[in-house]
Formats: sequence, structure tokens, C-alpha cells
Amino acid sequence: MAEKPQTGGPAAGPSKGDIGRRVAARRQQLGLSREDVALRAGSAPGYIEYLEEQTATPGMGFLLRLADALETTVTALTGGGADAPPGSGRAARRPELVELAEDECWALLGTHGVGRIAVAGRDGPAILPVNYLVTEGEVAFRTSREARPGQVAGEEIAFEVDHIDEAFSRGWSVLIVGAARSVTDQDAVQELERQAYSAPWAGGERDLWIVLAPDRVTGRRILVRDAPAPWDFR
Repeated sequence: MAEKPQTGGPAAGPSKGDIGRRVAARRQQLGLSREDVALRAGSAPGYIEYLEEQTATPGMGFLLRLADALETTVTALTGGGADAPPGSGRAARRPELVELAEDECWALLGTHGVGRIAVAGRDGPAILPVNYLVTEGEVAFRTSREARPGQVAGEEIAFEVDHIDEAFSRGWSVLIVGAARSVTDQDAVQELERQAYSAPWAGGERDLWIVLAPDRVTGRRILVRDAPAPWDFR
């Protein structure tokens, strides 16, 4: 049954943000059609279209299903807590911490995203965010030659990506450890530029590519058995 937008009186869910824009952006990021999202969320494609293009205030029940369908959270969809640190909710009932197989780790990383690298420096260890892409079983990111991430060639570094589901207090994390190298071959640089989903969010002159060749790939997931199944590795 198609969801009906609520009119009149207070909304049943959280205060409305730009939900339609966030739904459309997340759907496109996952490469899903409106029909795909509707099937996952138990709704109708027409309502997904309405939600993306018109002003609507869905109820909390539908928002939870929609967030699960889009592999995100209600907070992210509604724009609430944009500057709040993740994981501020309470622990779920009877959670389980499980190890992930290596193929699951790579699948969760996807083809691109934002992760963190851990490096050692003169001022001590540091953890820095980077835009990354996955190519041929390696992780690559762009940086500047003057920045600390641009000086890690020949060193062992750690790279981490995670996802937190605030609605159900569950999530996953993937850790990759290995040797870093700078890419100097211009053909290889051009191929990485071609594959890159986006320029670095931080902007500036970031024309040095660093590639991490993994020696160890590990991951963990917090499972909540009575929560709706996530769409990655249900």
C-alpha cells in the first residue's frame, strides 16, 4: 500500500528537513531506481517520486523502512544531528559482534567513499579523513605533497571505513593495513583520475595519488537480530 503524506496537525516523525533531496541523492549514490527503493521499503514508486519532488512529511514507520532501504539512518534522511558525533544513541537489545569475511569487507567498501588513514608523524600519531577509491584490490586517495598523507610512501599505514546505523544501534567497520606507495607513472595517474568519483572534498592542489596495497583486511559488524535486515549481506 502506498504511503500517504500527512497533512494537518503535528508530524508523527521528526521535524522535516529537505528529505526529498537527501532521498534522491542517496538513491543515486547507491545506483537504485525509484522502483528498487519502493520494493525495498514496501511502498509504491509513485510515492517515492512524490517524496523526492514534492514537500512531504512521512510518518516514522515509513522513515525507518526508507532509511533501511537506502542503507542509511532516519537522522541522515531528515537532516537532524548533522553536526552531532555518530553513535549517540543507546545500545540495542542483545547485540552481537561478528567478524566479517574479506570479500564482505571489500563489498562494504564499495568503489569509493570517505575513509580515514592512520599515520605516524613527528608530532605523534594522527588519523585523517580522505576521499578514496577502490581499484584492483587496492585503496587509492589523492593528497598534496606537503601534507602528512602525501609523505607516507614506503610506510605501513592503516585505513578504516565504518558505517553507523543510529536508528537500530548497529554498524560495521573495515580495517586495511599495508604498505603505501606514491603513483608516478602518468598512465596510472590518468587511469586513477578517470576512475575517481569526485575531486577531494577538501579542495586545493591535491595531485598526488597514494595507493595502499593491503597486507591485512579485517572487519566487524554489530548485529541486532530483531532489527530489520540491512540490504548489504542480509
